[in-house]
Amino acid sequence: MINSIAMREAVINAIVHNDYSYGAVPKIEFFSDRVEVTAMGGLPYGVEEADFFSGGSVPRNKEIMRVFRDLEIVEHLGSGILRIVKAYGQEVFEIRKSFVRVVLPYAEPIDGVTPQVTPQVTPQVFRLLQGIKGDVTRAEMMAALHLKDRMHFSRDYIAPALELELIEMSIPDKPNSRLQKYRLTDKGREVLKKESAHE
Repeated sequence: MINSIAMREAVINAIVHNDYSYGAVPKIEFFSDRVEVTAMGGLPYGVEEADFFSGGSVPRNKEIMRVFRDLEIVEHLGSGILRIVKAYGQEVFEIRKSFVRVVLPYAEPIDGVTPQVTPQVTPQVFRLLQGIKGDVTRAEMMAALHLKDRMHFSRDYIAPALELELIEMSIPDKPNSRLQKYRLTDKGREVLKKESAHE
């Protein structure tokens, strides 16, 4: 019911930009028609709203930002805001001196019945789908995405894509075969086409 990429970016931004100096923590609140993600502290010093919405960013917590970048949770400063704006527009942001809040409306209100939702495709999985052309090996995919950590690649890229049935193995009965390759499924091509249309 919520754009998963926008939700993820809203949470990451709240953690990175929250003002922890007075013990305040980010808040994620669920309501019947929306989710609200709030970072305390307002915009960082020197950042105007125009800068904020154009992707300009000064992380309030540089160490948290550094760790997130090392773990490849974030790509570069300000990109998350642009993704949220692309999905929902600037009107979902409430910017005050004491906090910045993102209000993400559900596709439809909760009325006691949970509607079927599309697979929760993370930015990592989407990047993986974009990099697969035909049948490719693990090494070829990692090279295309400029990644070197095999464990990170398996955990955050390959495993969720296989679980969501967005990719498949060429030799499924021998997952550890040195001849193993991966390819998009029909479901993966459909998700790739749908997500690309939103960009």
